[in-house]
Amino acid sequence: MHPAMHTDRERCVRAVQSKDARFDGVFFTAVLTTGIYCRPSCPVVPPKPENMVFHPSAASCQRAGFRACKRCRPDTSPGSPAWNARADTVARAMRLIQDGVVDREGVPGLAARLGYSTRQIERQLLAELGAGPLALARAQRAQTARLLVETTAMPMADIAFAAGFSSIRTFNDTVREVFALAPGELRARATRAPAGVPQTPGVLTLRLPYRAPLNPDNLFGHLAATAVPGVEEWRDGAYRRTLALPYGHGIVALTPTPDHIACRLSLTDPRDLPIAISRCRWLLDLDADPAAVDDQLQTDPLLAPLVAKAPGRRVPRTVDAAEFAVRAVLGQQVSTAAARTHAARLVTAHGTPVDDPEGGLTHLFPTPRALAALDPETLALPRSRRTTLVTLVQALADCTLALGVDSDWAEARARLAQLPGFGPWTIEVIAMRGLGDPDAFLPTDLGIRRAAKDLGLPSTPAALTARAAAWRPWRAYAVQYLWATDSHPINHLPA
Repeated sequence: MHPAMHTDRERCVRAVQSKDARFDGVFFTAVLTTGIYCRPSCPVVPPKPENMVFHPSAASCQRAGFRACKRCRPDTSPGSPAWNARADTVARAMRLIQDGVVDREGVPGLAARLGYSTRQIERQLLAELGAGPLALARAQRAQTARLLVETTAMPMADIAFAAGFSSIRTFNDTVREVFALAPGELRARATRAPAGVPQTPGVLTLRLPYRAPLNPDNLFGHLAATAVPGVEEWRDGAYRRTLALPYGHGIVALTPTPDHIACRLSLTDPRDLPIAISRCRWLLDLDADPAAVDDQLQTDPLLAPLVAKAPGRRVPRTVDAAEFAVRAVLGQQVSTAAARTHAARLVTAHGTPVDDPEGGLTHLFPTPRALAALDPETLALPRSRRTTLVTLVQALADCTLALGVDSDWAEARARLAQLPGFGPWTIEVIAMRGLGDPDAFLPTDLGIRRAAKDLGLPSTPAALTARAAAWRPWRAYAVQYLWATDSHPINHLPA
């Protein structure tokens, strides 16, 4: 789906009239006669076409003076899939804003990370999204505030602080302006907790929306099968892990359900809530557009049966690209079990201890700076692998290599290729799961080659790459479908 879809009036009107949920988050409908804005799937009777105007973002609607619909809650729709599929400056800026950079570092910090002036960034975002970085960050703060008002018993002053507002007055004014209700009225309208979800003091219970379909098997199966002891675990039907966050740390439990991901979060500092949610959505690839992905992959007659059998596969990602790069090196040419063992040793020796009253998590994954101090002789790895790991953590620690949601995918690949021990497989798996490139591809992977051969696809890397050109820009999703033909535990929800 093209990010400029809001300019295609005829297509937008059709989507609204058919209440097509596939376009939720892709564009927003503002109604001139009521002054409210909605998601395309809003259940109310669609307005007359002449009363509809279309915007590319909730922030753009708010900037134009429209208030969020109380029925369809457009501010809580899945994020735009455009930011997943693109590597340009606007997409990188949006990923950073969702990661809370504007709230922590301001617009100058956002611009510096992207290598542009503040004026250039503001101009590009305004041109494409109808709102600048401050307005986009404000819309996100409003959404976080609403979530806390409606789902917790936190005092309003604490919510204002946690959502990133500079004062109680700004919080009150923004909530009234965006939702046409005072914070107290919002809470009164949402006095009940989500059905069947027990509320625990100090634990936030949230629903993470996504575009259907979503196949949880390989997504949660992969995370559970590769879980690093102490940092991650599968417990009571949920994937749990520790999170290192800007202001403190957290523990999250993520459970797949038929229409959302149930999320239980405990945080040492409530200001980390927006970034924790953003990283959980990123981890589970929840802003993907499965219809666009699957439609493209089904054009290949040999892939089509796999997609039809289990549609909606996501790419299991990570909450920290640097962590994933370290784990990718530890996993080179060894079994899943051996990789977990190597990682667990690093965690025990160099990770920060945490308390987990609800389970068996013990540590945060060690930072590159902490790992830069390790003695390579203590690593039970071949000498060449030790060199690869030590060189990587040093480059990450001294910031000569930066890996994150804002990475330029081509530049990150080039920098990784300059390090010893980084071949095509390691670079592409980091691009796919660490950086979120939806077109990363692993033609040399043995599991991929075996699956390709069994399906009648070319199995040599060069021939498979040529065939896979037709799968672009979704080759990382094709990898998930091909991997899933194997009986490995990564492809199944744990019992």
